[in-house]
Amino acid sequence: MNAHTPKREPTPYAESAEGQVVAVCISKRKGTRKKNVGKGKVVEEFGFQCDAHACSDTHRQVSLLALERIEECREKGFDVNPGDFAENITTEGFDLDSLPVGSRIAIGDDVVLEITQRGKVCHNPCAIYHRMGKCIMPERGIFARIIAGGTLEVDQTIKVTT
Repeated sequence: MNAHTPKREPTPYAESAEGQVVAVCISKRKGTRKKNVGKGKVVEEFGFQCDAHACSDTHRQVSLLALERIEECREKGFDVNPGDFAENITTEGFDLDSLPVGSRIAIGDDVVLEITQRGKVCHNPCAIYHRMGKCIMPERGIFARIIAGGTLEVDQTIKVTT
């Protein structure tokens, strides 16, 4: 675990619930681990600039995963970090698991995301699956579209808006 990411339990879901962004990750190719770049620009109805998954023709423009889920994998002996499951945004202290599809979340002062999908079907085992023998995104990944773009960076607050 990184020094700046202390282990905390997720905040129970409520409209006033807040957490924070602990990693902002991108990759050049789909199906691979993403690199924590610390800061990135998200474009309305598109996704992260310079990320392989950015596309205006999909409802999965960005992906989110809770650090607490990554820590569960660590407890099982896996050497994993934010970005290793190809998520764009790693959160901490925020109960992503309770957010229903259609919920909107704000990150920092500008970015607004709308949750569009919980989990996904992996048709072919990805690089993450081959490396670890398991990928948690089909069960724990959260996908969203960009309602309002802007700069997204580590340590920003994330909260439910609707």
